[in-house]
Amino acid sequence: MPTVSPLIGCVSYRKTVVDNPSFDVYCLMPSYTDAVSAAGGIPVMIPLGLTESALRTLIQRLDGLLLPGGGDIAPVFYGGQENGTMWGIDEERDRTEIFLVREAVASQKPLLAICRGCQIFNVALGGTLWGDIATQKDGAIRHDYFRTHPRNFLSHTVEIMPHSRLHHYLGKTSSWVNSLHHQGVRRLAADLTATAVAPDGLIEAVEISDHPFAIGVQWHPECLVADDANMRALFSGLVEAAA
Repeated sequence: MPTVSPLIGCVSYRKTVVDNPSFDVYCLMPSYTDAVSAAGGIPVMIPLGLTESALRTLIQRLDGLLLPGGGDIAPVFYGGQENGTMWGIDEERDRTEIFLVREAVASQKPLLAICRGCQIFNVALGGTLWGDIATQKDGAIRHDYFRTHPRNFLSHTVEIMPHSRLHHYLGKTSSWVNSLHHQGVRRLAADLTATAVAPDGLIEAVEISDHPFAIGVQWHPECLVADDANMRALFSGLVEAAA
């Protein structure tokens, strides 16, 4: 673990608590903050609703950034179209994360992007998405296990590119992963390199090769850290780069 614990900004998301009356909260699953803490970092939740000026000030004070999973990204941000399958769209969150990604890339701030985070990483840098993999991608396997199986269910393998930064941290060229999404990377942003693919060819991980640490994975390593030391290495890599 690093000598000085770095501050890792974790973007929160909005949920409505059903009560009388109902009210909104900003929240984040403990699995993300627990994984950061176990790696020696200090997680700091980033609320939505901040101005770009405030976000720029915040990311300058943070040592690293984590983008968690969540609902779908509004198609307006990648030239897509509503297709009747989309859920959980929050354009304020999209704008917040797109801004933070661009700031982190420009300032060489360490960044780990998970599931939806991997998708927004690609969109922020000019890539596009499959709005719904099952109905749009020919030959697609099932990827949407988020409502039917435990979050640590290993649903398929990914092939990892040798000599990639992802390979350096995971230490292998193939891994079983969980799969909790129905959207995914379609056209890869020019600044990104695909470093893992699913059996159907879907891009499952991306990175910026000349950045200290800028990795996106389509699966949820925070749900696998208790069972797989290799997945813990992703969070250790983020924290060490941030330190």
